[in-house]
Formats: sequence, structure tokens, C-alpha cells
Amino acid sequence: MAALLTNLVLSRSTIDRQAHLRKDEQWLNAARTRPESRVIWVSDGRVAMDDSGRLLESPLSQAPSGAETAFLGTDADGIAVFCAHLPELPSGLPSVGLREMTTDVDDRASGLIVTAIALNNWLATHTRCPRCGERTNAVDAGWSRRCPADGSQHFPRTDPAIIVLAVDDADRALLGRQSQWQPSWFSTLAGFVEPGESAEHAVRREVHEESGVVIGGDVDDVQYLGSQPWPFPGSLMLGYHARAVGTQIHVDGDEIEEAHWFSRAELSDACASGVVRLPPEVSIARRLIERWYGLPIDGDWMRP
Repeated sequence: MAALLTNLVLSRSTIDRQAHLRKDEQWLNAARTRPESRVIWVSDGRVAMDDSGRLLESPLSQAPSGAETAFLGTDADGIAVFCAHLPELPSGLPSVGLREMTTDVDDRASGLIVTAIALNNWLATHTRCPRCGERTNAVDAGWSRRCPADGSQHFPRTDPAIIVLAVDDADRALLGRQSQWQPSWFSTLAGFVEPGESAEHAVRREVHEESGVVIGGDVDDVQYLGSQPWPFPGSLMLGYHARAVGTQIHVDGDEIEEAHWFSRAELSDACASGVVRLPPEVSIARRLIERWYGLPIDGDWMRP
């Protein structure tokens, strides 16, 4: 059995979500008045940082009047942390999105950032009731929305998606480039799990649909390695290693514009020359590639 991926940056967290407290208005009201309670600022999939590059956490009392907040949980010291959803971040504050995060971020900040951005992305597209179109109200400390017209309640969506590094019998890795990406950007193949489908079936289907490559049908040909939240806008990436039974590539020309097999030497040379750039260090895609490669690789999308 393949060894699981460990220490996935965006899967780390030291925050206790305390879900049972989301309905406890007495506790929440008390937490909102405590001077030690903290708030982080989030807007359009980005969170505010301080000048030293750390997550900015302000006293909750500094949250703008009228800003919608969500309770993220309590830290190891019992301090309540909220996020404030803003139309835009305060002027002059540095900010970061998930693709720009580095592996230096600590577990506490990672958990807060990913959760705040996931809720912010959900809120941006779910302000109205999908049944009747009425504007919804936040309930459960920002973790659900209720329609005042028909009483329906709506919760954040997390959509399962597979992401897979396929290798052939020569142990070459299959990497592809989406049509909207820059010419040097390559990554593992990925796609959403469809209704009525297992994740393993989705691995085989997505690889074949996007690249024309066939994945073996044996149980050991598709091996699960780990998961990571990826709120673009609300996915949970299920990481796999898969063995291909053929090497012919026929890209779909729609989602994937080009795909290639790379030996380790070929990928090293391509990254060194800038012909290929890899996904951000914090992504599970990068970890899948480096697990196969055996070492960290220089050169990613977000950095020259």
C-alpha cells in the first residue's frame, strides 16, 4: 500500500471549530464582547496580513459595523476567532490568497485562512435563496443561511474532486496544461467526482477524458494518498497515484490544451529552463509531483 502524503499545508489546523457553539447565542454574544476575541479580514478570496507577512488578527471590536462575521473556532488558549466578510480589504493592508501562501505558514494560521476563504467564497455566491430568490440571512454563527420567505436553510457546499499523478511503465509522470493557464504552467490532472460515481472511477474517467490515457483496472492501479481543501470555490481534493496501461496522449482540447510524459531528468531540465513551472508549494498537486520525483523541485507558478 502506498504511503500517504503527510504535512499537507492547507490540511493543517490547530483550531477547534467548536461546531456545537454555533447555535449557542449566549456563548457567542459573550465571546463577541471579550477583549481577547480576534477577527481576521477576508474579501474576494484573500485575507489581510500584517507588515511582517503574518496573518493579521485584530480585536473583534474593530470589525466594521454591519460586516457579516463567522465564528471560526477557538485556539489552544481558548481565544475565540472570527472572520469578517468585507466588500474589500482595508486600504494599505497586504493580503494573500491560497496560491500565494508558502509552506512557512504555521498550522494555526493555515486552518484559519483556508476556512475563512472557503466561507467567503461560498457567501459570495449564496446570498439569495436558490428556491425563491429571496435574500437570505446568516445563522449558526455564519455557517448557514436561512430564507425569511420560505424558511429553507442552506449550508456551505464542499465538492469532492480527484487529483492524480499518473505514471507509465517507464515511471514517467503525466502532466497537463489547462487552456486558460500560462504556457509554462503544468500540473497533475484533476476533475470533479460526478453524481453516482466513486472517487476511483472518477480518476480513471478524468484521466481518459482529458488526456486519452487509460488507467489500469486493478485495485492497486489507483492508490489514494491524502486530501486537501481547495476552496476555488469549494473543493476537497482527493489525491491519487495511478498507473497507466498505455502512453498515447489525445488531449480533449477543451479543458486540457497539452499534456506530456516527463522522466525525472526531463522535468528537472524543463523546470530549470523555465519551460515548465509547477503548482504552488502549498498545493496537493505539487506534493504529488514531488513525491514521485523524490525531492523538492524549484520553480512554481507564482514566482519567477
